[in-house]
Amino acid sequence: MTTPKGSPKITDMKVIPVAGYDSMIMSRAGAHGPFFTRVLVVLTDSSGNVGIGEVHGSTLIHKTLESYIPLVIGREIGDYKNIVLKLSRSEGPQLEGEMFEASLGSVLAKGVYKSVVQAESAVECALLDLLGKYLNLPVCSLLGEGKQRDEVVALGYLFYGMDKDKTDLPYLDEGSGDSWFALRRKPFTTPEDIVTQARAVSEKYGVKDFKLKGGVFSGEDEMQAIRALKKAFPGARVNIDPNGAWTLSQAIELCRGMKDILTYVEDPCGEEGGYSGREIMSEFKMATGIPVATNMIVTNWRHLRHAVDCKAVDIVLADPHFWNMSGSVRCGQMLNDFGMTWGCHSNSHFDISLAIFAHTAAACPGEITAIDTHWIWQDGQDLCNNAYKIKDGKIKIPDVPGLGLEINMDRVWKAHELYNKLDCHDRDDSVAMQYLIPGWKFDPKRPCMVR
Repeated sequence: MTTPKGSPKITDMKVIPVAGYDSMIMSRAGAHGPFFTRVLVVLTDSSGNVGIGEVHGSTLIHKTLESYIPLVIGREIGDYKNIVLKLSRSEGPQLEGEMFEASLGSVLAKGVYKSVVQAESAVECALLDLLGKYLNLPVCSLLGEGKQRDEVVALGYLFYGMDKDKTDLPYLDEGSGDSWFALRRKPFTTPEDIVTQARAVSEKYGVKDFKLKGGVFSGEDEMQAIRALKKAFPGARVNIDPNGAWTLSQAIELCRGMKDILTYVEDPCGEEGGYSGREIMSEFKMATGIPVATNMIVTNWRHLRHAVDCKAVDIVLADPHFWNMSGSVRCGQMLNDFGMTWGCHSNSHFDISLAIFAHTAAACPGEITAIDTHWIWQDGQDLCNNAYKIKDGKIKIPDVPGLGLEINMDRVWKAHELYNKLDCHDRDDSVAMQYLIPGWKFDPKRPCMVR
């Protein structure tokens, strides 16, 4: 009897856009709508194993992933690097007319960066999931120099939120017995509200570090919330991310003298006056002495080179949906060699992305920072039967092959049905803002509520 050579081949690839429920939480880009969208990739190989991946949702990403199907089916899972390389070099779909305008408008104007999110990251993850199952190894053992830690620290990602009842949009009202699930749909607008939110998150998930999403109210108001957080949690690492909404002079004024309160500040300012974001952030660092993190001015290797040259950042939040899992870990290796720090950026996501973050972080060497995750805002909408959990502020890496997730296709198809009911599948944070400020338009250099 002849033994088949090579690894199993991909026999099926499903691309499934899905939607979940969100709160009216805020950022520089505006207010989150009632729903968020993602796209799943479900691969089946010739041995019968199933591999899964998840990435940001948009019309463009959905159509791009569908265009990849003939490039993936029939390929060996062991050749995953060449598969991903071929996908990254493919031209993808050519959207036309209203579909193109909708995708372009939401992606560029609302701050979800078309050139940053890599659709093939979902395919790479699904392939790694399959390869891990084939080799009987967790995904993190297949990345970089292998598994570096058994558990990953997560921070509590805090947001300002508005009163959904002031809109006629179909936000979900969670009146469950879970105190956090009920609270997360409420408004949070004051320093006291943010501290209440932090206490609830800490109680449920055991997190010990916090980051506040800024770029909503004035910098002075947001710094009051940061001071209140530090007073309530004196041992916590407290950070703020205004997404570059402050000018350089504002950022320096707001952060000078805050070294004992802020562990780091993420993207406090950005491009202005003909100078790049990397040059401006370098000036901020020199003026304040506060460590700087970014997910905006370093999203590829060329950016990283210039950021290092300018000494612009200390922490790169290398989202594996931007860099791919393998690229994010390679970035982590380089940062560790440079004496810098790896971290992970997040957007609204389901439990598959939580596993992606966890395995990527588990493979990054050195003293990494606590990872971002929006999962606490979407927890309870699991698409997998055994979703990872945050306990005592940490995510434990299961000692099982692949990602270790069992996808629940009944829940996936229900999330797909919800997606199909939506009028728009692309993120647009300006829609809900019209109820707060009529005629509101996105301005990258101003907090969203400062008009």
